[in-house]
Amino acid sequence: MNDQRLKILVTGGGTGGHVFPAIAIADAIKKMRPDAEFLFVGAHGKMEMERVPKAGYAIEGLNIAGFQRSMSLKNLSFPIKLLRSLWKAKSIVKKFQPDVVIGTGGYASGPVMRAAQRFGIPTLIQEQNSYAGVTNKILGKKAARVCVAYDHMEQFFPQEKIVFTGNPVRSDIRHLEGKREEGLNYYDLDPEKKTIVVIGGSLGARTLNNAMRDNVEFFEKNGGIQVIWQCGKFYEYEYTAMETAKLPNVRCFAFIDRMDLLYAVADVVISRAGALSISELCLVGKPAILVPSPNVAEDHQTKNALALVEKGAARLVRDGDAGEKLLQDAMLILESEALAFSLSESIRQMGRPNAADAIARESIKLTYKVLKHENQ
Repeated sequence: MNDQRLKILVTGGGTGGHVFPAIAIADAIKKMRPDAEFLFVGAHGKMEMERVPKAGYAIEGLNIAGFQRSMSLKNLSFPIKLLRSLWKAKSIVKKFQPDVVIGTGGYASGPVMRAAQRFGIPTLIQEQNSYAGVTNKILGKKAARVCVAYDHMEQFFPQEKIVFTGNPVRSDIRHLEGKREEGLNYYDLDPEKKTIVVIGGSLGARTLNNAMRDNVEFFEKNGGIQVIWQCGKFYEYEYTAMETAKLPNVRCFAFIDRMDLLYAVADVVISRAGALSISELCLVGKPAILVPSPNVAEDHQTKNALALVEKGAARLVRDGDAGEKLLQDAMLILESEALAFSLSESIRQMGRPNAADAIARESIKLTYKVLKHENQ
């Protein structure tokens, strides 16, 4: 085994929630097995095609997109793109001949994982959410391992394949000690003021952006607080020109490149309830208000959020109530040290700082079993 170089294929992307865990897992495997060779497979035009090479890994792209839930002409090309992606995925897997394939979700993950399973190559699913999507439920039947971050996942996957690992997060946020002053300088903040952080994911969230846009008077009235607002690249030109973004106590960014410094300065975080966002919040232990997106499959963000709310680890504001309630809830936390402390301690207990290492070990175990079988 140790004389044979490992070949690891990682597939997933579309959003940071799929891309960053994939990179974190690869980084963890690389530390354990520096000799390992990696190949990523993503979707053309998605963020992984830029982010993965920046992380130092090779990537190939499939020309695939999701099926639109609303009536759309784009759906007419979906079957053709799917068939072509299945064919190319099969070609990539056959050529690279990986020892194991790791899927973190996203458009490209399904075709690649399916191709690997047809070749008899062990696959590992990294299911990030508390409610598994249709594709992962199908792939889970033939997967060798399913690494999960929530309890009660046996309703979606065979119990004997499930390993509770938590969700991998970027390594830079695992250690925030001593970074607050650096963060205050980096974001040009007043050290005497409490800081609200509003993040809607890499693409942004219109509901959170509108809540910021519509509450100019709130920020003018509450000059003793300051806000870092990540509006998302998709909405950059629309919202950075808004009156709210130009207020002296508001810092508006399309994209945040130093999440570690962002969390270091945050006194309360307002966020969507995607799996990666929640995993990061658990690790950094910050009081959080979650606003689940209603535009996701099976309403899984609400289920993600409720898993925390039920343990007193976060507060939940419904999407339709965000404009009216969001900032009031944030002020409630800032004005109550007891509430802030309780939320912070409860969410911190749910953190899994070694998730990437645990998934890396499971992946390497699968390659041992394959090589052992081949040598018999």
